[in-house]
Amino acid sequence: MALHFQSLTELEALCTHLYIGTDLTQRIEAEKALLELIDSPECLSKCQLLLEQGTTSYAQLLAATCLSKLVSRISPLPVEQRIDIRNYILNYVASQPKLAPFVIQALIQVIAKITKLGWFEVQKDQFVFREIIADVKKFLQGTVEHCIIGVIILSELTQEMNLVDYSRPSAKHRKIATSFRDTSLKDILVLACSLLKEVLAKPLNLQDQFQQNLVMQVLKLVLNCLNFDFIGSSADESADDLCTVQIPTTWRTIFLEPETLDLFFNLYHSLPPLLSQLALACLVQFASTRRSLFSSPERAKYLGNLIKGVKRILENPQHWEFAPNSVHYLLTLWQRMVASVPFVKSTEPHLLDTYAPEITKAFITSRLESVAIVVRDHLDDPLDDTATVFQQLEQLCTVSRCEYEKTCTLLVQLFDQNAQNYQKLLHSASGIPVDMAIQEGRLAWLVYLVGTVVGGRLTYTSTDEHDAMDGELSCRVFQLISLMDTGLPRCSNEKIELAILWFLDQFRKTYVGDQLQRTSKVYARMSEVLGITDDNHVLETFMTKIVTNLKYWGRCEPVISRTLQFLNDLSVGYILLKKLVKIDAVKFMLKNHTNEHFPFLGISDSYSLSDFRCRTTFYTALTRLLMVDLGEDEDEFENFMLPLTVSFETVLQIFNNNFKQEDVKRMLIGLARDLRGIAFALNTKTSYTMLFDWMYPAYLPVLQRAVEQWYAEPACTTPILKLMAELMQNRSQRLNFDVSSPNGILLFREASKMICTYGNQILSLGSLSKDQIYPMKLKGISICYSALKSALCGNYVSFGVFKLYGDNHFDNVLQAFVKMLLSVSHSDLLQYRKLSQSYYPLLECLTQDHMSFITNLEPPVLLYVLTSISEGLTTLDTVVSSSCCTSLDHIVTYLFKHIAKEGKKPLRCREAAQAGQRLLHFMQQNPDVLQQMMSVLMNTIVFEDCRNQWSVSRPLLGLILLNEKHFSELRASLINSLPLPKQEVLAQCFRTLMEGVEQNLSIKNRDRFTQNLSVFRRDMAEALRCHGLMEPCGLDMMS
Repeated sequence: MALHFQSLTELEALCTHLYIGTDLTQRIEAEKALLELIDSPECLSKCQLLLEQGTTSYAQLLAATCLSKLVSRISPLPVEQRIDIRNYILNYVASQPKLAPFVIQALIQVIAKITKLGWFEVQKDQFVFREIIADVKKFLQGTVEHCIIGVIILSELTQEMNLVDYSRPSAKHRKIATSFRDTSLKDILVLACSLLKEVLAKPLNLQDQFQQNLVMQVLKLVLNCLNFDFIGSSADESADDLCTVQIPTTWRTIFLEPETLDLFFNLYHSLPPLLSQLALACLVQFASTRRSLFSSPERAKYLGNLIKGVKRILENPQHWEFAPNSVHYLLTLWQRMVASVPFVKSTEPHLLDTYAPEITKAFITSRLESVAIVVRDHLDDPLDDTATVFQQLEQLCTVSRCEYEKTCTLLVQLFDQNAQNYQKLLHSASGIPVDMAIQEGRLAWLVYLVGTVVGGRLTYTSTDEHDAMDGELSCRVFQLISLMDTGLPRCSNEKIELAILWFLDQFRKTYVGDQLQRTSKVYARMSEVLGITDDNHVLETFMTKIVTNLKYWGRCEPVISRTLQFLNDLSVGYILLKKLVKIDAVKFMLKNHTNEHFPFLGISDSYSLSDFRCRTTFYTALTRLLMVDLGEDEDEFENFMLPLTVSFETVLQIFNNNFKQEDVKRMLIGLARDLRGIAFALNTKTSYTMLFDWMYPAYLPVLQRAVEQWYAEPACTTPILKLMAELMQNRSQRLNFDVSSPNGILLFREASKMICTYGNQILSLGSLSKDQIYPMKLKGISICYSALKSALCGNYVSFGVFKLYGDNHFDNVLQAFVKMLLSVSHSDLLQYRKLSQSYYPLLECLTQDHMSFITNLEPPVLLYVLTSISEGLTTLDTVVSSSCCTSLDHIVTYLFKHIAKEGKKPLRCREAAQAGQRLLHFMQQNPDVLQQMMSVLMNTIVFEDCRNQWSVSRPLLGLILLNEKHFSELRASLINSLPLPKQEVLAQCFRTLMEGVEQNLSIKNRDRFTQNLSVFRRDMAEALRCHGLMEPCGLDMMS
């Protein structure tokens, strides 16, 4: 394709539009031009021009981006060309060390990619891309800037080697990563540690930005080495049970030297906070080293050094505000050590019972001391970052239960002292706002901490004495709740309220529930002080608090949403529900759920539309409570729905008179969210029928009008479409109406109208920008697909009836499905997870029960659908790939059966025969479609980490039987790619695969093939691994 830009000026203008331009159209055009540049034969020369003569950093960044994409292609550039590119970039960054950091980073990423992808490439009996460490040592002998570049090269290379590229075979990645681990990683770690020792040996000039940057890059390099996936386990970083670092045995000497740990502890004390947290992150990895690396005496010595170092940190505590991220690593370290206490078999004292309470005390006192500084200096309050606070508290809960008596005594003392000070301030006429804010902040922290230690009961062995201590602490929070609520709405504090909700939730998880022992000692003290004798009284307190919050905190979204989440958690579980419905506060809510009592249900402009989301949670919980004693009482249901009836009647009146349209819209959004919550909780046929009779035919047409009128406003259409999708869900068989009821068909007709209306209107919006396409269009389409899938799989509509009686609602909705589908690109189908997880299961339903529709599709549409299946087969999302396998299996089975019957030609099903003939004709015109899919599935089985082997096996048999010639070619190409002595082993694997498999698709035959495939996969992996050939060398045709 000819380039539209030739000169340097035009290229630089392109860079400006791409990276800093504000005009969206120009940026999209620039992106297109970039893709064109990468595909151009002049790409390398243009990149060189930009690097050597470009006047802006963005020109150099564009060159680096193009090179990165060029060297990452599936079909690689020639070896000589890649060596030239690597050497050119090394010389370029060496000659220009003062380039913008993001340009250096991008160029080094190109070197890392070239090195990884060419790791096993040999020229003149040498691995040509493994000389990188020797090249880097030259950088380390230069200036500080050159040193930094050298360290970044090693750091990027280590990260790149650890990074799984899912577009390439995972076995090939593991082979490269393992080789890099065994040949280079230890040397890199030793080099990094020696650089850090050099840094400590000289007086540190921390004012020198270059020196600071060098230390930071070296620490990042060490962290990348220790974070390396040594055994290919890809541990989930969010989980605490898979956090052992599998250090190779060859590294033992490094870890046994006490100097190694001392180095990082000394760095922690010498460096400023930004760098010290990196040193601490390295120490966490050292602390997580696998036990089997050491003998028992060695391990005891190693842990002794660790504990000594941590004790030193705690004896010289940095202020809380200097190293907020360090807290996470320290708590992780102690949480893991305390959690391991029950499993320690050694007779030697571990001293954790001495140190753990000190850790807890240090955390508690530092949090309380921080409040005054935050308030007086107007700093960012750590309490505002609730995600970090919750994470730290969940780590602390395990540590806090070790020697719990000490922690409990400290908290009781601090709580009493701060509560008294707070009461004095409340009653003093001249209360200074700053003092009040400090006291409220301290109380908020204390309530969070009490909730944490009470919740810790579930993570640590507890005794009756511990339960009694929980009672002591809980009494104080319940007394604070009474004090705060009596002052509403005059004196209120959002932070304390959020802390109270945390405490209540922790108390609920620990002491309220179906399995609770009634004799729990937690209530002994609470009954003396508060009269709370058991969990029934606690539930009354909970519900009173919930109602109070919903009444007085209507304008505070964080408090309302957290309160409703707490109510929702309480409403799960039949035994709790039976207790809750007897409480007066619950009876009040069931009879008075209007905005007069609960302001958050209002529709005024002061509420953001996104705040309406919490109404769904409210009505879900409320309807669960209603369902306990509802039975078949329609009057009770009508009374419950009365506020919604009044709202709908108001909407109808305004719609008919055409005024205050904005109010109507807000009211309808609220109603759709309320009804979705109600529909979600109605899990019986009787109760669902009551809701359907209430909505149809009176109110569903109102929602249709809303979709038609405000189709371009997702804030309105999304809640309505989600409500329709919820109504279509046949959960617990609730839509299996009586045989004399037409409700199933009526509901489907309404859904069909809404999907068709939305589909036709949304396509009229034309092309949308990248940041608008999902919220404005794809999100709505995914909800429509989800609703349609629920209808097709729900077994409450007989779809054959529509054609029989000339009703076109079913045909219309299928046509809308096709129109919407064709407006979405294949890349968007897979890129947006919600869209792919609604489209592919819907396609699975269509191929299972409506193959006549699939075969009637126009050839381009059918090709689009089959291509989407082919692309979905390789995705990592197992929901999507399994759906693709099932859809493909249905299509292949349909085709196979048609071919099997073709000679018989029974007259009674001429229409089905014609449909099969159309599909067969299409496949004959496009033979590569099924062949490509067979290649993809074979590639997955032989070379990939196949997580859904059973699903893959089902369509594969049909594909082999339909394409035996292509299967033979694939088999031959793989076998012939191996050395002669190994070919017989692979030939035997393929013979085993088809052993006992007949030329049919009966269940028994499929099961036999699935069993064979399991053995085939294992034998193939073994055969290829033994000979170091876990690369798809002979199956290039599969990509």
